Amino acid sequence: MKYKRILLKLSGEALAGNQGYGVDGEVLKKISSEIVDVHKTGVEIAIVVGGGNIHRGIAGATAGMDRATSDYMGMMATVMNALALQDAIEQHGVYSRVLSAIEMKEVAEPYIRRRAMRHLEKKRVVIFAAGTGNPYFTTDTTAALRANEIHANVIMKATKVDGIYDKDPHKHKNATKFDQLSYIDVLNKGIKVMDSTAITLCMDNDMDIIVFDMFKHGNIQKIVSGEMVGTLVTKL
Repeated sequence: MKYKRILLKLSGEALAGNQGYGVDGEVLKKISSEIVDVHKTGVEIAIVVGGGNIHRGIAGATAGMDRATSDYMGMMATVMNALALQDAIEQHGVYSRVLSAIEMKEVAEPYIRRRAMRHLEKKRVVIFAAGTGNPYFTTDTTAALRANEIHANVIMKATKVDGIYDKDPHKHKNATKFDQLSYIDVLNKGIKVMDSTAITLCMDNDMDIIVFDMFKHGNIQKIVSGEMVGTLVTKL
């Protein structure tokens, strides 16, 4: 395997599927099955899941809610998604742990870096919930932070398209796909693949990002095996 330890970033919207809100059971089953298949090959998997299918902090703030309060609500939403994903993974017989940046010991372990790494070494899937535990930071930034903390080999950002394009491929038939981009290119071109804080953190620590289509069967396995899938964001 090219990658021994990966950080998979899942958006909350991906879990909602076509229903647009909440968790789609069929989507959850498909995603968990893909994760388990890769886990069985010996790859250590950590996951950061968003909460946009339930509540988006920035959207609440735009509607007039206090930004910090709205962000904390978004963090609670990520915990709900993490628990749903944990249940789906364990139905396949694979042990997993939810580690929350906000303490809620009845449903999740508190996030402790060394504990997370021990779980990975014991071949448990680790799901990071509640973002960084701080408002004003997205789950993209959480993914960049946690990936560096646990010494992941790569961040794999799951999306609904097969990579990064110069414009929305769903709206523009002439959209051009990038096979590879530098961190600076992403920042300078204003490409909204991850927020600028996350990209900068990855750039400062040489953490590669692969943006790929989560819904094409076998993509995660292909990437960890070294195949070129999606778009690679790296230091050029």
